[in-house]
This record gives sequence, structure tokens and C-alpha cells, in this order.
Amino acid sequence: MSTLSTHVLDTQSGRPAAGVPITLETQTSSGEWRELARGTTNADGRVRDFLPAGTRLEPGTYRMTFHTGEYFRANSLKGFYPYVPVVFELASAEEHYHVPLLLSPFGFSTYRGS
Repeated sequence: MSTLSTHVLDTQSGRPAAGVPITLETQTSSGEWRELARGTTNADGRVRDFLPAGTRLEPGTYRMTFHTGEYFRANSLKGFYPYVPVVFELASAEEHYHVPLLLSPFGFSTYRGS
């Protein structure tokens, strides 16, 4: 069964980004986005149990939106990006996928992690 995880690091502070709301959506055959899950990063910058128990991610296109504006405001920072949408394709329903986000008020980076 395919699993999905994420980790948000604040590169300005050099610490995990706690309190970042995240939304996961899947793209339907008609091109619309359908929400699958929501979560908020914990003190370690991770979301535990992001997907509901028994949820199987099938191959397809997904969008993970990191609501960074809320994080910046909560930490008295002025950020340039109010949210960061990361769109990715899952090729196999049998693999684990890790989508980390490296974040600062004026930039971000992401990659497929392990």
C-alpha cells in the first residue's frame, strides 16, 4: 500500500516548522481537485497519521498545499508566499513517497525524499 509523509523545515531558523497547515488533494479524471486529507505539522515539522487509516493512494496526480502564510503570521514573520502548492505524480501504489519542504520567508525548495 502506498504511503505518504512530509516534513517542513524552516531554513531561516534552522528548525522544524511547527504549525504549518497542509491539505492533500487528488486530481480527478475531469481535472478537478478533490480533498483527501488535512493536517498540521507538529513540533518536529511532521504530520502524524496524515492519511486516514486504510487510505490507499493509487497512481495519479496529487497536490499537497502548504499554507505557509499562517505559519509566518503565527511566528511574526513577513513571508512572500502565502501558500506553496506542490504537485506530484505517484507512479506506483506500492511505494512510500516523502515530500519535504524547505521553507524561508522568501524562498522554498522541495524534492522527493525517502
